[in-house]
Amino acid sequence: MLNKITVVGAGNVGATAAQRLAEKNLARAVVMVDVVEGVPQGKALDQWQSGPVEGFDTRIYGTNDYELARDSEIFVVTAGIARKPGMSRDDLVKTNAGIVKTVCEQIARVAPKSIIIVVSNPLDVMCYVAMKASGFPRERVIGMAGVLDTARYRMFLAEAADVSVEDIQAMVLGGHGDSMVPLISYTSVSGIPISQLIPKDRLDQIVTRTKNGGAEIVAHLKTGSAYYAPSAAAVQMVEAIVLDKKRILPCAAWLQGEYGLTDVFCGVPCKLGRNGLEKIIEVMLTEQERKDLNTSAEAVRSVQAIVGI
Repeated sequence: MLNKITVVGAGNVGATAAQRLAEKNLARAVVMVDVVEGVPQGKALDQWQSGPVEGFDTRIYGTNDYELARDSEIFVVTAGIARKPGMSRDDLVKTNAGIVKTVCEQIARVAPKSIIIVVSNPLDVMCYVAMKASGFPRERVIGMAGVLDTARYRMFLAEAADVSVEDIQAMVLGGHGDSMVPLISYTSVSGIPISQLIPKDRLDQIVTRTKNGGAEIVAHLKTGSAYYAPSAAAVQMVEAIVLDKKRILPCAAWLQGEYGLTDVFCGVPCKLGRNGLEKIIEVMLTEQERKDLNTSAEAVRSVQAIVGI
C-alpha cells in the first residue's frame, strides 16, 4: 500500500478511478484535484462515506490545488475536455495539451519522484506533453490506452466465440485511435489460436469495432464519453505498479529504437512494476502488423508535431 495516490480531474473518468483505487485499498489516501470549486470536495466526501459499506479505510480528499497532493507516489491524469459526437481525438489536441502541460508542471513541483499515468486524450500526444512538461524520464510517464483497447477487443471476442472473457488472451498495440493494431497473431482462447474459433470475416469486423470502440460509446451517450472501462484500465496499471506485479500490459511508452521506432509515444507491451515502466517487451510481428504499427506511430507523430513542445 502506498501513502498517497492523486487523480487529476474529478470528472467521470477521474472520480470513478478514485473510487476504484479506494475500494482496492491501494493507498492510505486518494486525492482528487480539479479546477472546479466544490466538485472534487463533494465527490470525495461522498466516496469516502461509501467506505463502511464497501469495506475500505482509504481516505479520499478533494481539492482545487496541488498542495494536498504533495509527495504522492502516483498521479493518474484524466484532466481535459471530453470528446463530443463527430469530434476525433485529434481535435482535442491543442486545448488538452495546454491543460496537461499545466497539470504536469504542478506534479513536478509537488512530487518530483512520482509516476504519471496519462489518461487524457489524444492519449499518445498527451503522454508526450506530460513527459516534456514534467521533465520525468520515460520510466515514469506511461499512457493508458492499450489496456482499454485490449479490454474492448477481448470483450467482443468473448461474445463472438461464446466463451468467458477470462480465457481470452490478446493485445492491442499502436496509437490510441483509429490506427490501433489488434494483434490477431497473438490472440488466443486458453492457448487456442482465435482463427480456429472465429472466421476471418467476423474477426475483421471485431478489429474494426475495436478501433471504433470509443466513438461507438460517444455516439450513444451524445454528451459524454466512456469512463467505466477507462477508469478500470487505469487502475489496473496503478495496481501493477503499487503491488510490483511485473505485469505485461500494452501501454503507451516513449520509444527509443524499440520496434524500429524512435521519439514517439506508442502502445507496446510493457512490464509494469514498482519503478513504473521497467521494460518494453519486443515481440515478433507479422509483416502486416509491423507495417500497421509504423503507420500508427506516424499518425501519432504527425499530431505530436502540432503540439510543438
